[in-house]
Amino acid sequence: MDDNILLVGAATCNIIIMHCANEPKDAPRKKRKLWMRKWINRRSVGKGLLSMLNEELLLEDPTSYKNFLRMDNASFEKLFRKIEIQITKQNTIMRDSISARSKLETTLRFLATGDTYRSLMYSTRIHESTISRFVPQVCYIIYNFLKDEYLKTPNDTDSWLEIANGFYQNWQFPNCLGALDGRHISFRAPISAGSYYYNYKGDHSIVLLAMADYSYRITYYNVGINGRISDGGVFRESSLSKAIFQDCLNLPVDGPLPGRRMNVPYVIVADDAFPISTRIMKPYPQRNLTYEQKIFNYRLSRCRRIIESTFGILANRFRVLLTPINLKPKKVELITLACIALHNFLSKENHTSYTEIQEDGYCQMQDIGRQGGNRSSALALRIRDEFKDFFNSEDGAVDFQHNAITRYNM
Repeated sequence: MDDNILLVGAATCNIIIMHCANEPKDAPRKKRKLWMRKWINRRSVGKGLLSMLNEELLLEDPTSYKNFLRMDNASFEKLFRKIEIQITKQNTIMRDSISARSKLETTLRFLATGDTYRSLMYSTRIHESTISRFVPQVCYIIYNFLKDEYLKTPNDTDSWLEIANGFYQNWQFPNCLGALDGRHISFRAPISAGSYYYNYKGDHSIVLLAMADYSYRITYYNVGINGRISDGGVFRESSLSKAIFQDCLNLPVDGPLPGRRMNVPYVIVADDAFPISTRIMKPYPQRNLTYEQKIFNYRLSRCRRIIESTFGILANRFRVLLTPINLKPKKVELITLACIALHNFLSKENHTSYTEIQEDGYCQMQDIGRQGGNRSSALALRIRDEFKDFFNSEDGAVDFQHNAITRYNM
């Protein structure tokens, strides 16, 4: 009995030993990857974007420097001083942090070109994962620090009257407070988004609704409404629409056009995509137009082109807006907000003034399509007729309007 137990035990031990001997040995542990690739690390010895900007473009070719970052060095330094503390991080024992200056330069280059983070990695020697983290952060900080000074919607009568005077002096359109339109900002939506952001052109987008003054500065903006909204939804859901019709903007009191007697409100000009109202002027429908109505449409279109040109300036300065952005909607929104804040910042700091711009020379973003759908009120139509009569009167006509009707076969 005892001998049998010993034999069974010995056999069991042999089986266990043979099994262990046949087990595969542990795979050799992979070597830990380098903390930083060597060629990226050479950024710290003057071989990155910062070195090229400071040592070559800035000192030798200021024009190319301005084209590279979309602003001159004085504007860059002013912007940098405003946000430097917010985008600075402390160095660690393991490695030095990306400098605040490099973060801003890289972000501006991203906005200027729309290059991928990987492409920027090779020119800046900053890893793409690091760029992907700080670019949206810097965009948010740019917008947050500039919005109160450069993106304020007027909220007092004197400011609105100054804008209206600018429209009359520069564009011969009286009682005008701004030119309004919208554009789609396209992006590659995540699968989980479904058709939520799907617009009428077959892209995924959010909408930028904006109003510009007589000098191409943005005086109102709304970013983030999904691109599938239509039929009046974009403007109707905007804070501007609510503020106008709740009379919250301290707009000037109604007054007659020069040489006229009828009191008319101060208005915003828009294209046929928007519904006409006592505050929104749009063209007469393009059918069976009288000569006088054609004159009105031309004069309104000439004034309204300000917002078209503003979008053109914005998109050609910050070309990230021209191609689908490969980021989530919230980050696309931050990028767009940073672009419009920088647009107004540069317009003011560079004292940029524009004469009438031919938008054919600009690459354009997608328009938002028709926004109409509500019935025109009798008063709104009467106000439009009053503007029409003014533009065809001795007090309101301009020399070139008749030639324009013939030239454009309106």
